[in-house]
Amino acid sequence: MFAKLCLFSVVAMAATWNPAAMMKVKPVSAVVPSPDGLHAVWTETTAIMDGDKSENVAQLHIGRSDGSLRYRLTSGEKSATSPQWAPNNKTVYFLRAGQVFKIDIDGGEAEAVTTFKGSISGYRLSPNAKFIAFAGRETDTDEERAVKEKRDFKVIDENPRNESLFVIDVDGKGLKKIATGPWHVGALDWSPDSQRIAFDTHPTPGADDAPVSDLMEVDVETLKMKTLAGTRGTESSPRYSPDGKYLAFVHVAGEPSRVLKGSRVALYNRATGAIRDLPASYDESPFLMQWTKDSAKILFFEGRGTRSAIYAAPVDGPITPVYMPAKGTLGFAGATLNRAGTHLGFVLQSSNEPAEAHVMDLASGKPVRISEANLGVPRTDLAETRVVKWKGKDGKDVEGLLTLPLKFQAGKKYPLILNIHGGPAGAFGENFIGSAAPYPIAAFAEKGWAVLQPNPRGSSAYGRAFRNLNINDWGGGDYQDLMAGVDEMIRQGVADADKLAVMGWSYGGYMTNWVITQTTRFKCAASGAGLSNMPSMWGTNDIPGILDEYFTGPWFDQPERYAKLSPLYHVKNVTTPTLFLHGEQDFRVPITQAHEMHSALQRRGVKTEMVTYPRMPHGPNEPKFLQDIMQRHIDWVEKHIGAN
Repeated sequence: MFAKLCLFSVVAMAATWNPAAMMKVKPVSAVVPSPDGLHAVWTETTAIMDGDKSENVAQLHIGRSDGSLRYRLTSGEKSATSPQWAPNNKTVYFLRAGQVFKIDIDGGEAEAVTTFKGSISGYRLSPNAKFIAFAGRETDTDEERAVKEKRDFKVIDENPRNESLFVIDVDGKGLKKIATGPWHVGALDWSPDSQRIAFDTHPTPGADDAPVSDLMEVDVETLKMKTLAGTRGTESSPRYSPDGKYLAFVHVAGEPSRVLKGSRVALYNRATGAIRDLPASYDESPFLMQWTKDSAKILFFEGRGTRSAIYAAPVDGPITPVYMPAKGTLGFAGATLNRAGTHLGFVLQSSNEPAEAHVMDLASGKPVRISEANLGVPRTDLAETRVVKWKGKDGKDVEGLLTLPLKFQAGKKYPLILNIHGGPAGAFGENFIGSAAPYPIAAFAEKGWAVLQPNPRGSSAYGRAFRNLNINDWGGGDYQDLMAGVDEMIRQGVADADKLAVMGWSYGGYMTNWVITQTTRFKCAASGAGLSNMPSMWGTNDIPGILDEYFTGPWFDQPERYAKLSPLYHVKNVTTPTLFLHGEQDFRVPITQAHEMHSALQRRGVKTEMVTYPRMPHGPNEPKFLQDIMQRHIDWVEKHIGAN
């Protein structure tokens, strides 16, 4: 079958861990085993930074599940993403430039299946391989004309860019819109007989409406629709059981909630219409995968501390673990169960091992590496990363990751960088420290700096109760957890109390802004896309509802609370030199948040710099921007603390 030459390249890298070298580490994702489990397809992403190019291009790769052969399946200047297998085990479908393509794994060029005049966001191949369903928005010619004629004024919240549900034959013919309404189509799934499609709907595609979700079902032939679940809570991510008896979905009861209430796997009985929640999972944040072949269990994954785990939720009975990486082994990110429910595909990595695609036969429980994306990445000159624990001020257990300086010597004190995660319900995991990211951990360590990445109260992966501990308390208990972690590193003799730096992105940027208003112990700070003024943040960002949840109401009902929790209102306490980094197209945390804090520090004579990035949303989306951000963090710390 595989007559092609095995095509892969070894990453050529300098011995030194610096931003340029880290950009060469390839992200690996979307590992999808074939229905028969003999092969798998995955994506490898390369940063293209030549000349006037600054983009990430993903291509599909394919290999045998025993790891014996692999090669690149797609090529070109445009990314290939979202792979799906046809039941014949020979054809792979994928998205490219907003259209669905297909390619034969035995050879030949990729060919377009759709020529949809609009944008396609997600698609699913029917079980009988005759149709493709997709969520898409047709091109608005009046809108395009208005742009050309400079009449493109907008009425806020009018005419949201909702997507409808379409079906097309796999030969690219017979396109028809089968479901549309005053709502936006999200995730979708085919019934096993290929006669119906279940999908979740949201009032608009806006981020603030993401938790407001109902489940609907449409008959592909008659176009008859019905609501399966439409409570005030959240019903999303439908998955039909292979026997057609159930529809599993993710359920948040009561009022819509993003993270605070917790979610459960729920079952809709297609014969009776009854809905019941299954037992709560450890973190109450399950990500549904697929049913097992016998329709007895639905698999899901979620975070558990600094790692993730895969579980099975049976139709009846307790949740059981399927794959929980043991200490000292590789941890996984993302997971996909094949159509037959026999093989899992996921990315495995650790703090000192870069990401690679793996496949695991559920019967064996043993992952097999199938990619060679990062085999050329050096394993030497990588600092040690440990899972560390300490007590918060009130005695609560707190966990995090400590990366030691490269040439660490016990008994010697080192500069320490406190790196704070976003969210606030994020969590640091045991990811490869040499990967390109705003905070270049391997490069920090090579400079002789220790790095502490805490998961304070409010973090996910430690249970819903822990995740909810910072409601109405941003900058309170979580701040104390962070300071307790720094104090513990000093007590252990790792950190030099006179050489401390603090930095973080998004909520981590907020906490960085907050930290420098509460203490002068840090010699420098770097705030990435950070919040500073909560009343103005509420009125200008794209998810004000999340502040309503955390602060139990909008700012105009409780202006004192919003002011109290705003770093800007405590700016007179700041003496720490601070770097601000922000995207000019950031709607999640508008750039005005950085401008307000930066201007206040300037007025007060505090050393500060601000760098803005055109076109950039809430996080770095162009490789050259990412590399610049990494280097600026290194330079800022070195300027104020020095290399060790």
